[in-house]
Amino acid sequence: MKPRIAIPVPTSTDLAYNQRSWPQYATAVERSGGAPIAVPLNEAPTAIADLINTCQAVLLPGSPADVNPQKYGQEPIPECSPADNARENVDELLIQDAHNLYKPIFAICFGLQFLNVWRGGTLVQDLSILPVNHAAGRSVAIAHNAAIAPDSLLGSFLDPAEAPEQDEFLRLPINSSHHQAIGIPGDGLRVAARCPQDGVIEGVEGGQASEGATSHFVLGVQWHPERSYDLSPSSRALFDRFVEQAATWTPRPIHTSVA
Repeated sequence: MKPRIAIPVPTSTDLAYNQRSWPQYATAVERSGGAPIAVPLNEAPTAIADLINTCQAVLLPGSPADVNPQKYGQEPIPECSPADNARENVDELLIQDAHNLYKPIFAICFGLQFLNVWRGGTLVQDLSILPVNHAAGRSVAIAHNAAIAPDSLLGSFLDPAEAPEQDEFLRLPINSSHHQAIGIPGDGLRVAARCPQDGVIEGVEGGQASEGATSHFVLGVQWHPERSYDLSPSSRALFDRFVEQAATWTPRPIHTSVA
């Protein structure tokens, strides 16, 4: 059977956004061999938990909202978009379940930012003062390059022709579409990719915390590989690897630490 991938509805406030964005994630998962399962934002926690229990992995998608800054010890600045409490509550349930049972996690854009905050990290609330337009991906196919560590999990399955090595890093063209980014990485998250022009974190990964610990597939990217699935071998590889991990997942003991 195809592994069931839990994907929360992106936002509780913008139906049009959900209608154009959620199917892109679902289609990418389907084409990589998974079965996308929509997780509603308006159900009771017990009903959501029952649905999550039927899934083998979690994909956290983007959103027009921003993570509530009070969750990482800051007050919102004027450039910060309103929080979406319903989405954040569902993401917490999804991440906690995946963390407890070592279910694979693939986090994209807002999903990455929320995962980082859940892990105790912080965010930069606005990037508009930087020289690179990180929000350009809404209107162009390629916003800028990401410099990716060759020895990272992320670097291990990028297409060499698409992400050639330069100055000891793999350079992958990406379609980033965000105005916030990770400030301080959360517990157990390693930086795997940055924008070479300004150092903005573009990808993180988790995994084995210590010798003898059970490995946990955790991958987050700040760009949108679901939008470039048809054009980019590396985008397809991200979803392929994630779904492969979901297909081989089996219940394991609950974590004893975050890392």
